[in-house]
Amino acid sequence: MESLLPFLLFAFVASITPGPTNILVLSHSSRWGLGATLPIIFGACLAATLIVLAVGLGMGETLLQFPRVQKVIAWAGVLWLSWLAWQIFKSAPPTLDSPSSREDGLSVLGAATLQLVNPKVWMMAVAVVSVFAGGSDNTMRLMVLSLLFLLVSVLCMTLWALLGAGSARAFGSPQAFKRMNHALAFLLLVSAWLTVLA
Repeated sequence: MESLLPFLLFAFVASITPGPTNILVLSHSSRWGLGATLPIIFGACLAATLIVLAVGLGMGETLLQFPRVQKVIAWAGVLWLSWLAWQIFKSAPPTLDSPSSREDGLSVLGAATLQLVNPKVWMMAVAVVSVFAGGSDNTMRLMVLSLLFLLVSVLCMTLWALLGAGSARAFGSPQAFKRMNHALAFLLLVSAWLTVLA
């Protein structure tokens, strides 16, 4: 595989650059820590990998035939991400006395489902299949690339989670934590709306 190094570089850049899932992982780990965020990372990365496989096995061509379905997926993603941004914005800082309830955090299923309406994931999946997989006729190559993408994306998301957990320690006051939540909510909102307005 002479294209392995370029693919790994692509997978790294696609996974490490800020996007809705990265910002949610950062926010979640800053609030509940790395251990609570690892299942969410795995759920999101596994779902993204399955989307790459689905696109490679022909679903991408089917979606391209229905532009209205693409628009519905994009707008559903924007609305969901806007709601999540509002939840981050209004969330209270955690107290040191009592641990926060994890019920209002992002669930593993929520993180996985988010990938279905995340335009960044679909664009990345189409790029993997069209540029690196050599079309849908090479299933073994597609599976190897999907597995490599899974490993790279888990690593990149874990780096975002570590950044979030570290930032929580850096912010000693509830006011600083609240300002960080407001900034993350704004970034999530911008990253969501740019996908449909661009």
